[in-house]
Amino acid sequence: MKRQELLRKLRNEGCVLFRAGGNHDIYINPKSGKKQPVPRHSEIDEYLAKHILRYLGLEQ
Repeated sequence: MKRQELLRKLRNEGCVLFRAGGNHDIYINPKSGKKQPVPRHSEIDEYLAKHILRYLGLEQ
């Protein structure tokens, strides 16, 4: 999955950038309060992308 596609999904569900780091950006879901790092690679593995969405409570 392209990184921009994942970020678009996160933003559409209400997640916001918590802070930017060296190799990862940290996104937070304000509804649940959970934070999850998102790598800065142009291509993100499908398994990792699903894990990020699931952890933030965006995918069942």
